[in-house]
Amino acid sequence: MSKQALLQSFDLNGLQLPNRVVMAPMTRSRANNPENMPTAELQGKYYAQRAGAGLIITEGAQVSPHAVGYINTPGIYTQEQVKGWKEVTKEVHDAGGRIFIQLWHVGRISHPDFHNGELPLAPSAINPEVQSFTPDGLKDTVTPKAMSVEEIKQTIQDFKTSAKNAMDASFDGVEIHSSNGYLFHQFFSATSNHRSDAYGGTKEKRAKILFEVIEAMKEVMPENKIGMRLNPSLHGIFGMTMDEETIPTFDYIIGKLNDYDLAYLHLSEPFSDVSDIPYAETEIAKRYRPIYNGNIIINGGFDQEKGNKVIEEGDADMVAYGKPYVSNPDLVKRFEQNVSLTDWDKDTFYTPGKKGFLDYEKKTA
Repeated sequence: MSKQALLQSFDLNGLQLPNRVVMAPMTRSRANNPENMPTAELQGKYYAQRAGAGLIITEGAQVSPHAVGYINTPGIYTQEQVKGWKEVTKEVHDAGGRIFIQLWHVGRISHPDFHNGELPLAPSAINPEVQSFTPDGLKDTVTPKAMSVEEIKQTIQDFKTSAKNAMDASFDGVEIHSSNGYLFHQFFSATSNHRSDAYGGTKEKRAKILFEVIEAMKEVMPENKIGMRLNPSLHGIFGMTMDEETIPTFDYIIGKLNDYDLAYLHLSEPFSDVSDIPYAETEIAKRYRPIYNGNIIINGGFDQEKGNKVIEEGDADMVAYGKPYVSNPDLVKRFEQNVSLTDWDKDTFYTPGKKGFLDYEKKTA
């Protein structure tokens, strides 16, 4: 057994992992069928090819029709979708893997084309001024509809229902996608949440929806099977802008997550250079390791060497790899045998079919 930190086994709050390499959630837009459901033939084979990962986290699966913002992304809110995901988890488990599903609501990063002409939902009526990938190509986002309290409560119920559906589909757990400028992140930020009711105005109120979702999900699944994804220093991407309240808000959220017995906290290092922003945090793992008492997965531009180092230094327990897993289904074996990595073809990241999805070959025994 290699002595690399990445290749050591790990107890993920009761789920035994053979290594600390995580397949990061990545949108691949292959659910191009009327039901927006995954299939054993495509997603099942894709994830099973990568079952050597200590943990697989699926692409984001929308929790309701209101949650969608990209073409051909799978859902987890209908029985047809649950059936499809159950076939996927069987493929992964039969291959010896472990798999969580990422539960997703994009909020304002959407377009009326996905909602029969109605506006996307968001904390406040503020246009992110980005683009949405619609059936007719990229289109500019619009000013969304500020969610009513009733719509917030329904969204909480949607996450609860989807969590139950995930358990029915035999997932090992779920990850709440509260990151990357999507719905929960929009609630957290004072630049995208201008509410003056119970869900805005202070960091505690802006974070309220997230903790209500966790409490609801706990009613239908074990708390130790829930993971959390956060991206504290996201700036200038997905319509998000940091301000003086951003990091204190994430400090509060992550500190409060210690009240729960979660599977893990999945953090992203900055997606862009934020060194010239005085209120940004440039080293996310180092900041939050002392604050969070549970398991930490770190993500964001790591290679094999950097992945081993961040674990050895104690700043994270696991490392999530995104694009390298697109083109290297045997990534763990390549790390173990020091085999060079295959480059990915970005032109096939979001295209239908098997090309660029199932046709990357393994190079290890």
